[in-house]
Amino acid sequence: MLRALMALVLLCSASLAAAGETEQLARVLHLLDYMAVDYPGTVAGGRVTNEGEYAEMVEFSQRAGDLIAALPPHQAQARLQARARRVARLVQERAAPEAVVAALADLRQALLRAYPVRLAPRRTPDLERGARLYAQQCAACHGPEGRGDGPAAAGMDPPPIDFHDRERAGARSLLGLYNAITLGVEGTAMRGYGELSDARRWDLAFYVGAMAFPPPAPEAARPLLADPALAPLRSPEQLVQLTPGEAGRRFGDGGRVLMAWLRHHPEDAVRADQADHVATALKLLETSREAYAAGDARAAYQLALRAYLEGFELAEPALRSLDAGLLRETEAAMLRHRKLIRDGAGADQVEAARAQAVAALERVRQTLGEGALSPAAAFVAAAVILLREGLEAILLLAAIATVLIRAGRRDALRYLHAGWIAALALGGITWGVSSYVVQISGAGRELTEGLTALAATAVLLYVGFWLHNKTHAQRWQAYVRDKIHAALHGRALWLLAGAAFLAVYREAFETVLFYQALWLQLEPGAEDAVWSGIGAAAAALGILAWVILRSSMRLPLKLFFNVNSFIMLLLAFAFAGHGVAALQEAGMLPADPVRFFRFELLGIYPTLETLLAQAGVVALIAAMFAWERYQDRRMAVA
Repeated sequence: MLRALMALVLLCSASLAAAGETEQLARVLHLLDYMAVDYPGTVAGGRVTNEGEYAEMVEFSQRAGDLIAALPPHQAQARLQARARRVARLVQERAAPEAVVAALADLRQALLRAYPVRLAPRRTPDLERGARLYAQQCAACHGPEGRGDGPAAAGMDPPPIDFHDRERAGARSLLGLYNAITLGVEGTAMRGYGELSDARRWDLAFYVGAMAFPPPAPEAARPLLADPALAPLRSPEQLVQLTPGEAGRRFGDGGRVLMAWLRHHPEDAVRADQADHVATALKLLETSREAYAAGDARAAYQLALRAYLEGFELAEPALRSLDAGLLRETEAAMLRHRKLIRDGAGADQVEAARAQAVAALERVRQTLGEGALSPAAAFVAAAVILLREGLEAILLLAAIATVLIRAGRRDALRYLHAGWIAALALGGITWGVSSYVVQISGAGRELTEGLTALAATAVLLYVGFWLHNKTHAQRWQAYVRDKIHAALHGRALWLLAGAAFLAVYREAFETVLFYQALWLQLEPGAEDAVWSGIGAAAAALGILAWVILRSSMRLPLKLFFNVNSFIMLLLAFAFAGHGVAALQEAGMLPADPVRFFRFELLGIYPTLETLLAQAGVVALIAAMFAWERYQDRRMAVA
């Protein structure tokens, strides 16, 4: 538990540091976007047309340099500061608006390359909800239609933004709108709305960002969605970071039309984000092929591993809710390809395996691109995720709770509660970090799952043996009560709490990632179905826990303790398989496929290493039972 607490403290510290960096970067980007929109109205033909606004531009250009200097150290920081000085010099020289806006765009893109924190929505923005928020929070100043003519706008200096002004909207990114909603705008009546959730602020940003751009006809937009040249614009990061003007300059008229469509239909961009992970995998597999052909097997293996961890693995949770069979097929194909590279197989064999992996990934891309979940499908997926991930934790918690109750140690239940509550708290922090601060990489996910599962295996083996040993005697009724009651002292209680923590946190960690992926696959309006599915699954798990507790309490005492020790040892067997499989996927352990069945609920995977690890657990359990029987025979003879 002490190590778990240390991990919790470290994670909190990392979360706060990353959150601070994200907020600093957001303030710089907000300032640059504000200048890009307002500077063209302050200078024309080298002359100042609005003294007050121009003085503000001079001040802001200098402040941008100061904010960049205060960002965390980075090798590109000197170049960023040089770009900031160039912007300030152009403003001082009253340069043409086109030159200043281009310099601001260049600085903004350089910042985003140097500090690649995630500044994009985690789920599909809901424009209908954005419209309701706008009516509640914004219409009084900006007007019911967003033209800056609300009843509270009279006398405001500067006046509220007219969101239908195409020229100014063309220089404003969705990220700029999001930052203005989050931070407010200094010197104006626009306050920040940080009390709104991250998702609600993106809903609002997309809603007002679409006002100046009528939605294109579907027949004009649909071909653009399939155009490979416009693929970068379909990623959520590019969609929110680029202004409509930049989209037009980089991608031509097709870019302008597609951006207008995506502002009204963000679901097409968010689903494309999952397909982009597959594109990353395909690109890395191609680079791996080139490295192997050049005789660099080590580089080829690392590239193939990156194709899984940095590509397919990030799209895997979304695919699980759409086609679990395809997920397993793709995993197996990519694993087979990596093994052949590692074993130094012939080029023809490696290429054939790569071709199979590529074919599977192409099917994955098609599935993810088409697979939006209806409310009914979202309900089922949400319920299955929680039931699947919660079952092991419920079995363990119920088993430990009944042990404490049957031993007359209800007072010790607080240790059990401390363990699972701490695990859920850490799961909540994990959700916050992965939703708002950093994206958990594929390698990070697998390492966390693998190490947590193996730690849980060790603890559960110890607790299972301890429980069986303490209850192995001839005079059960009296002996068990006395022996267990006496043995449940501080160290043993903390072990039980540790077992609860590790088991619950592993499930909470996976659940967080699966639900994040599920949000990206929803049809508009399907969010309530997800919450309904979660509620139904939570109720089912509660009933399951109650049934296990009641039935366990009625078992004969000897059978009761044997059943509970069996549950803990069975979970140790399952966690051993889960842990080794996760470390294999992270590239930390070799993976040699074998012809064997797959049963993920018990951690059984068709690889030599996972099966050997579980065989080792079984052998250890058998050896411990044999040792106990030997000790019993010796005591009987004595």
